[in-house]
Amino acid sequence: MVDKLYFSMTELLHSDIADKYNINNMPTDKKHYDNMLDLIHYVLQPTRLHFGRVDVACYRSYALWNKLKQLGFNPAKDSQHLKGQAVDITVPSRNLKDVFKWMKENIEYDQLLYEYDSKGNKWIHVSYNKGKNRKQAIDNYKA
Repeated sequence: MVDKLYFSMTELLHSDIADKYNINNMPTDKKHYDNMLDLIHYVLQPTRLHFGRVDVACYRSYALWNKLKQLGFNPAKDSQHLKGQAVDITVPSRNLKDVFKWMKENIEYDQLLYEYDSKGNKWIHVSYNKGKNRKQAIDNYKA
């Protein structure tokens, strides 16, 4: 494991929507913090070391999840974002298909999805579930 972390909890907890609607996006369970530390160590750290800048959207409190639902984003009921086990990433100035392929071949993960929506937005959803990783990869997933 690497000594220096290149991600902070502040990065993983940040949400523009939570800020806009004054929603508390702090975990209520210590396990959620532990899950985010696992994400940093096993997924995000190696990805940032390889590609440089990696933008993330990670944790979603239940209050944020409910607001996303109200806004029409259709978040999954059993989303791993609610447990701090999942993150959506973009890598500026990089082809996301190349990032997806590298992640598939070089990191441990539970679920790895190359996602897109009807507005043309693209991102990679990746989760880590310590001791229970399924290694499920889908390279063309409509959100």
